[in-house]
Amino acid sequence: MKYQSSPVSDEITDSCIHERIEQVIDFLQKFDGILVAFSGGVDSSVLAALAYRALGSRSTAVTAQSQTLSRRELESAKRTAKDIGIRHIIIPYNELEEPGFAQNPVDRCYHCKTGLFRALGAMADEIGFDAVADGTNASELTGHRPGHRAAIEQHILTPFADIGITKDEIRQMGRSMGLDVWDKPQQACLSSRFPYGNTITEEGLKQVEQAEEILFDLGVEQYRVRHHGDTARIEVPENYFRTLMINKDTIIVRFKELGYTYITLDLEGFRSGSFDVSI
Repeated sequence: MKYQSSPVSDEITDSCIHERIEQVIDFLQKFDGILVAFSGGVDSSVLAALAYRALGSRSTAVTAQSQTLSRRELESAKRTAKDIGIRHIIIPYNELEEPGFAQNPVDRCYHCKTGLFRALGAMADEIGFDAVADGTNASELTGHRPGHRAAIEQHILTPFADIGITKDEIRQMGRSMGLDVWDKPQQACLSSRFPYGNTITEEGLKQVEQAEEILFDLGVEQYRVRHHGDTARIEVPENYFRTLMINKDTIIVRFKELGYTYITLDLEGFRSGSFDVSI
């Protein structure tokens, strides 16, 4: 799939990107087998591709199939892993059963990642791999990142963060390696659509997923449907406002069929982590 190009810095030269690629490969080659926590997003895809270059059959990408991962993103992850050539394992995982997760506290991601990383660590031990690696990058080390705390506690490798590689550099690395997802819009699990403190339910997750599919089918590439009970608050970049207005009748009818009473457009537009302003 072709994505609308995401902005990357013109100041990053090809030689710098090649050097970054070699730095990560050198980092990974120190280990005798690595599992990559693989969502199919840009960061984990580039990491999986580098792990495969570094270790070949001693690398494996693992995707957690859960209620918070949309079916479309799961299929995308399958395609990307196949393109990379890395062995890909899909495991069942139910975040809603992790203590504290469904209550949606401000450190929700910590509860999810702790359980997932623990499972991946056990899996790595079982198949004789040294480590589990995650695609956290240097651009993500500021702000509200409870999932990174879980990575540290569970001894998860974070090569991009440790080497100081930014999101822009990762996109350039992906483009250099010929990955189709290099300019894929930033994704987040479906639980991020719920305000902190609002209980996350399987029904609500399905409702959000179906609502976002409606926007995707209209050609919108970056979006969030924030779930406020009976109200859907739509976040899209401003260049998609016109698309939503042209199709507003369709959106209203279909969202109401999903159970929403009120359908709103957030005039601030799309912004990742918009619920973090409350903390």
